[in-house]
Amino acid sequence: MIRLLGSILFVCCMTQSNAQGQPGHSPDSIAYYRKQLQSHHQLRVSAHRGSSDLAPENTLATYRRALAMQVDYIEIDVRTTNDGKLVILHDGTVNRTTNGTGPVRNLALADVKKLSAGKGFSGTFAHELIPTLEEVCQLLADWNVNHPVASNLYIDCKDVAPEPLVATLTHYGLLTNAVFYGSDTYLAALQKVAPSARLMPALQKADDIANKIRTLHPYAFDVNYSALNESLIQRIHQQGIQVFSDLLDTLDQPVHYKRAARMGVDVIQTDHVMSVYRTLSTQN
Repeated sequence: MIRLLGSILFVCCMTQSNAQGQPGHSPDSIAYYRKQLQSHHQLRVSAHRGSSDLAPENTLATYRRALAMQVDYIEIDVRTTNDGKLVILHDGTVNRTTNGTGPVRNLALADVKKLSAGKGFSGTFAHELIPTLEEVCQLLADWNVNHPVASNLYIDCKDVAPEPLVATLTHYGLLTNAVFYGSDTYLAALQKVAPSARLMPALQKADDIANKIRTLHPYAFDVNYSALNESLIQRIHQQGIQVFSDLLDTLDQPVHYKRAARMGVDVIQTDHVMSVYRTLSTQN
């Protein structure tokens, strides 16, 4: 019921903003919040598995809502079916988010596409399906063609060979600006297939910075929020590397958005995009 009300409020907010005709000047519009955020902070926003408080995670429905909020990144989790097709699913099994059971690795794409990915939401999303990587790429490519500010992919490489992943992103013109998260071993393999790919290894401790730079030449580090401080962020920035951090669950609240912005984090990942926008649309 709460999720349904959230979806209704989101639609109403968007309708009201569009009806005013001057979204850049309306205090209720996405464009207003984005402009304010960019004028006060360098911080950018990644929608964690889409906008999953408004629609089922890792579905086309949730990505449409995230794109409508003009996020900088949409995060996707990529896995592989038993017939070699790339699909978007966080867990190794379909149990939690669909009406099916079992590892996605054991299912053919045709079987995956028979499942409802709307589990836990109202009947509005009962027909929502697990999308393929191609479907998400097509959605994003179409969006970017028709909007002045592009959104990009934040790819969590759960279970996917580098070659088909790179081939698909290249086909849709999304490889260059995508950011790839995964194990160091996986990212090294990906780098061999796409030498210019923007790699983002996890950084657990500052002592690992030099070795990861030498072996992976990262575009960014994914740093645990609890380990972040201004000194560490400055050290990473001095190497020309960005800092991404997850603000999820109990961390997904205004006090932490503000702290991340003050410290100079480049990108935060959140389940509550509008909360970030409202919090950081002022200099406070």
